[in-house]
Amino acid sequence: MEQRKTEDQSKQARLTVLIDPKNKEAFDELCASRDQSASEVVRQLIVEYLARHGVQWPTEDDSEPASTA
Repeated sequence: MEQRKTEDQSKQARLTVLIDPKNKEAFDELCASRDQSASEVVRQLIVEYLARHGVQWPTEDDSEPASTA
């Protein structure tokens, strides 16, 4: 059976990160203890990293991020 993507899923990109298995286990446990998914935490970290470096990510009207640095 073919699965259809929801509108939100079609607007997202996948990021694959390789990390030490022990770090992943500790990260997953910490996220779970704070009632967050690992994906939620990584998305927030990316947003904070972009902001810290003066990068404005695109809105629905923009197509590419712009740097304010």
